[in-house]
Amino acid sequence: MPPSKPPVDEHSAPDLEIVGSQLTIHPSGFTGGPEPQDDQITERNLVRHMARFRENPFEFLREVSLYMSGTGWRAYDEPIGQPVFYSGFSERMKSSILSSDMLQEKIRELASTRVTVEEKEGLIAIVEGYTLDEKRARRRHDIETSLREVVDKMMDDMICKMESKTFIRGAYYLCTQLLTRAYHQGIHVSSEEVLRLRSVAETAAKKKQSIVFLPCHKSHVDYVSLQLICYRLGIGLPVVVAGDNLNIPLLGPFLQHAGAMWIRRSFGNDPLYHTVVQAYIDTLLKDGFNFECFIEGGRSRTGKLLSPKFGILSFIVDSVLSGRVEDTIICPVSTQYDKVIETESYISELLGQPKQKENLADLLSSSSVLSLKLGRVDVRFHEPWSLREFLGQQITRLNMSDLGSNQKLAHDERGRILRTLGYRVLSEINDVSVMMPTALVGTVLLTLRGRGVGKGELVRRLDWLSERVRAKGGRVAHFYRSPTEMVVDRALDVLGPKLVGETPGLAEPTYYAVDRFQLSFYRNMLIHLFITEALVSVAMYTKIKQGGGPTNQRIGYEALRTQVSFLSQLFRGEFIFPPEGLATNLENTLNCLETDNVIQITRDSSGAPEYVELSEAERLCGRENYDFYCFLIWPFIEASWLGAVSLLGLTPPLDGPREIWINVKKAQDSAQLLGKTLYHQGDLSYFEAVNKETLKNSYQRFEEEGIILVAKVKDSKAGPTLRLAPEWTPERDPHTGQVLPRGRLWDFTELIAQSRREGKNRRDGATVSSRVLTMSDIVGRQLFQNAAAPAPTDISSKQMRRKAIGTDSKL
Repeated sequence: MPPSKPPVDEHSAPDLEIVGSQLTIHPSGFTGGPEPQDDQITERNLVRHMARFRENPFEFLREVSLYMSGTGWRAYDEPIGQPVFYSGFSERMKSSILSSDMLQEKIRELASTRVTVEEKEGLIAIVEGYTLDEKRARRRHDIETSLREVVDKMMDDMICKMESKTFIRGAYYLCTQLLTRAYHQGIHVSSEEVLRLRSVAETAAKKKQSIVFLPCHKSHVDYVSLQLICYRLGIGLPVVVAGDNLNIPLLGPFLQHAGAMWIRRSFGNDPLYHTVVQAYIDTLLKDGFNFECFIEGGRSRTGKLLSPKFGILSFIVDSVLSGRVEDTIICPVSTQYDKVIETESYISELLGQPKQKENLADLLSSSSVLSLKLGRVDVRFHEPWSLREFLGQQITRLNMSDLGSNQKLAHDERGRILRTLGYRVLSEINDVSVMMPTALVGTVLLTLRGRGVGKGELVRRLDWLSERVRAKGGRVAHFYRSPTEMVVDRALDVLGPKLVGETPGLAEPTYYAVDRFQLSFYRNMLIHLFITEALVSVAMYTKIKQGGGPTNQRIGYEALRTQVSFLSQLFRGEFIFPPEGLATNLENTLNCLETDNVIQITRDSSGAPEYVELSEAERLCGRENYDFYCFLIWPFIEASWLGAVSLLGLTPPLDGPREIWINVKKAQDSAQLLGKTLYHQGDLSYFEAVNKETLKNSYQRFEEEGIILVAKVKDSKAGPTLRLAPEWTPERDPHTGQVLPRGRLWDFTELIAQSRREGKNRRDGATVSSRVLTMSDIVGRQLFQNAAAPAPTDISSKQMRRKAIGTDSKL
């Protein structure tokens, strides 16, 4: 017998029942715990379990029949938005794209350019029987015809082909079956947010405007879950931008007919393809079709948000800036999982294994999708907003009159607008993200000292972390009034024994992290909430690790500010910081830590901080809260330190040329090899530091700082190359040939090292410096022997630029 419903909170949002085009509002159901959570937002599971053939074949066949015939809400007869499901829709879309003035102009331009080239080569004159003008005109016509055929093939490969309601019903049923087998607790949404989304969708449909969904990207399940939600809510299904690496036999055509828009991973030097993509996006947005693309580009292999990618975003912005599209609605979306299906393959890639080519068998069988029980999916929608209004605000800041001044925008100004847009969307995704129980448990396990943790302590720290998440404005997944102990059990069950082990035969159930590397994926889901506290804590650690009494461990405010500033610049491409700037963020963070009784601040007579130190209460509790913040960021500090140490090994040998260019990928692979060696020899505390993505971000940061010069040889498939900038290149001992521990790069490395976790193997100072330097040099010499390349003769100036560090990107 089902449990009785809890009392209804008259201030909480209602639950929904959606049948066809009818929306019924019911009294509120469950909230997130004994007290209302998440600003009293209620949630609803929009995807229910379906019949299984083996369990009940008659019910299964009946259910399939209902879906295919379109009975009840499954019919999807009157979605909010523009009509798509009719025969001939694809041809109509292709015709609209081809009639684009911009595309026609590009075809004429390319044809004229080709005719000019052929005329210079004498190919036009050899045609007999016509005047020169007639020859040009005939040849131009032939080229334009050929280009239109090329465009037709591009469009056929690219555009989505949602033409059949029967197919969409069947696809919905199939995807729901697969998803509910893997994520057996369904897809959860906020009732308030979907009510708001439907209202926005109705208004947008009347104005013939598109909703552009910009979700984060952690899994292939992301676009499936959003399509299912839109179907279930009766909102027009969005056209989803997808890389053509997924356009594989069977799966590719299926996705294309379900809404996928295929694009190349790289456009290369193909202006016609670029124009076709722009014309297609213009057509979709102008006609009010919903649209979806991933703000991060590819899937995040680390669990946290990646830096925004501006490719498709640039097309969308150009549509509105140019005036070809009046306006479109932006809707940031957060998708969070109890467990992500692909994490095992992610770890293999991050440890340096080649990425496997996508294929249907791997997608379905490698993770045993049909038998896993991975918990649930939580999808949250930020409040949608007008792109035109946003661009108008940015144009005003640039002292321009209106959006029609697109042609006056310099490249840097367009780039600034795109960056502002991208980071705003990322920030809003973080704002609505829900912290899942697995993320909470994983974070606790990775931020405690010792080999393992007892069940009681795990429950206590999870309660503390949940409270801190809410205090920081974050959201914790609803526990449906379950006690924390049951939430922990559920999370441990989903994570499984391959990630979290239990030591048998003890007085209390005791758990430990089996695969810390993979578990870090779940910790990274919430690190953005505490990034400022983490940076302040490891800046304080430069003094705290020295030991001694409390007075010896306190740090001067200016020294703290300097180290925090350095670290925030170091990680500006790694994390999304609050937008208020360094001074405000530092002040807010110190006040927050002081209020939480983690630190105490000594101020002068004017109230300005002079010294910062741990509070007496924090010392008495064994620094557990302070340590939590340090443990969050230490793996990333280790990775940056490893990246800097690997650069020391790029010091050219004495017996070779000074300007040797090294392939960037091979240099990063070499850094990863160095990291694995140092970890197993005890000089690196975290195996996570050899993460390929984090090392790649470090190298990007070193390029921006000007420590390394990166060059890309035009028309080369070998990839970019790098070398140390002359002013950053360390010296070698003229007699022994060893790299000397001094100079700008050494000082930079030491500045990072000040905030590293102090271990027992690191107290021998000079010996460690000598050992690490020697190993870096050994790996570097091998790299010079195997991967050295001659100095590039045709280098893109764009790739050689050195970017100044902007203070606006600091913490």
